[in-house]
Amino acid sequence: MKVLVTGSTQGIGKAIAAAFAEEGGEVIVHCSKDLSKAERVRAEIGAAAAVTADLSDMGEVKGLYNKTGAVDCLILNASVQYKQLWQEITEEAIDRQFCVNVKSTLLLMQAYYPAMKEKRFGRIVTLGSVNQHRCHPELSVYSATKCAVMRLVKTIAKEAAPFGVTVNNVSPGAIATPRNAGVYNDPVLRKKVEDAIPMGRFGGPEDCAGTVLFLCGKGGGYITGADIAVDGGMSL
Repeated sequence: MKVLVTGSTQGIGKAIAAAFAEEGGEVIVHCSKDLSKAERVRAEIGAAAAVTADLSDMGEVKGLYNKTGAVDCLILNASVQYKQLWQEITEEAIDRQFCVNVKSTLLLMQAYYPAMKEKRFGRIVTLGSVNQHRCHPELSVYSATKCAVMRLVKTIAKEAAPFGVTVNNVSPGAIATPRNAGVYNDPVLRKKVEDAIPMGRFGGPEDCAGTVLFLCGKGGGYITGADIAVDGGMSL
């Protein structure tokens, strides 16, 4: 099984890529610009290849398929996030988040889907966020991009289902990743977040990886258009 995981040099993306590699998948590691970093991760987890593409640059987004060829599983993990109160959000922050999180997602689906359709098999998984379901005062635009992607998932899932292609979304909660390191490593802030999680703790990247692996395996073959929260109950 050939798998492309975007944004897979750290955090959740790296854990997903490593999980597929452990299962014997032909995994392609992706990062935005630093090929040497992607190559280091490729060697570390035993992946097959490493590529770069800046997902804020639509020319590079459109060129990514030419670098990888067709894949069986397209895991759209990469995103950007700016924390700003809604009255302070800049146009630059709006444009970059929608470009990377929404526009590139659709363009990559458009690029990789035809080969899946022809083969009559494919798995597309997007990585959403608990903030699709919660109101975070500093993540209104980021949350909006994740809600937009979820609507794409549902629409495309219905169109793709007759051709053996599933499209699903996985929504992580508070996960111990480099993006959340500032909160996770501060005892006061960490407790505040954990108090809002019914399970009482941060999740690990491997928690999300297991869910993605399931959706792309035999056990997930009859699931499409779903939004699966991996958040310890935080969205409840």
